[in-house]
Amino acid sequence: MSVPFSTISVRVPAGFQNLLEGLVREVLREQPGDVVTFAAQHFQRLLEQREAGAVDPVAWGALLED
Repeated sequence: MSVPFSTISVRVPAGFQNLLEGLVREVLREQPGDVVTFAAQHFQRLLEQREAGAVDPVAWGALLED
């Protein structure tokens, strides 16, 4: 995915869009009062799941983007 910025096109890393969409989905579902703390906890859970051998949403999203 490329994001136009002025006359420069910035390349977003593979899987990043999927990762952010997952965060947005969870924020909309949970409606937390403190979005920053919620996001930190969300990414911590994803990291723990990845380290435990679960599906990595970044890798999965990168496969979907290709």
